[in-house]
Amino acid sequence: MKNTLFILAFFTLLFCKKSAEVEKVTEEITDTLSIASEENEVIPIENKIQEKEGNDFEILLPSRYRDWENANAADVLNQSWIELYEKNGKYFLRQADYKIARGFDECSGDSTKTIETKKKTLILLQENQLKLGEIETVAFVKNKIWPTEKMTFKFNDVDYTLRAEGNVLSSENVSAGDGTEVYKNVEKYRLYISADKGSEHLFLKQESFNDTFVEILFIGDIDRDGKPDFIFGANRDYEEERVILYLSSEAGEGKIIKKVAEIAVQFDC
Repeated sequence: MKNTLFILAFFTLLFCKKSAEVEKVTEEITDTLSIASEENEVIPIENKIQEKEGNDFEILLPSRYRDWENANAADVLNQSWIELYEKNGKYFLRQADYKIARGFDECSGDSTKTIETKKKTLILLQENQLKLGEIETVAFVKNKIWPTEKMTFKFNDVDYTLRAEGNVLSSENVSAGDGTEVYKNVEKYRLYISADKGSEHLFLKQESFNDTFVEILFIGDIDRDGKPDFIFGANRDYEEERVILYLSSEAGEGKIIKKVAEIAVQFDC
């Protein structure tokens, strides 16, 4: 009888201990989920960058590309590609007219391929559904939007605003063309867009720059949907050429533009 009571007591204690452990784990999971939920709630949906992993299609620059593992980024270029180029202040899309020159990079010790075009080409695009011909564009006076600054423009009777945030660490005058311009060392850069004073949407962010900054290269209707598209230079380092393409026709519901392609060409030693 004593042995039976001892065994019952033993299993009762064991069951209580396991129940306490399960309850503790459940509490920890619940706390974790609560924290995650609170964190999600404090981030406005419109301030998240909504973009697909990778590119919707490929773009290239009229630039020099290094060979890597018996391949070269320029190898994908063929006669089905199109190019966006500028002539007399106007922009056009047409079938790509180019040649590829072989070379050698003394700095890196790599063989290279350079894409050479006959026109003043901004980018080359793999997308072949775009309509060729002249593109409606927006003229802009300044190509940099520093933190706390805004740039507004009108396109098809809609007022658009680009607004920048970030931390300015330092500022100095640097040589630019025939004169000087202000250059600022910026971190935690954020660029927002809104239309007709509606909700702002964050579409470009960069944590830091190494002697570079974001520049507007193009504003115009590439996809011909009556809304502006953008091309930005967003070099993160002075030994990099990085370009990002945003199209309005690919934007999700409630959005204005979407990043559809990005390319970064390195020329470091």
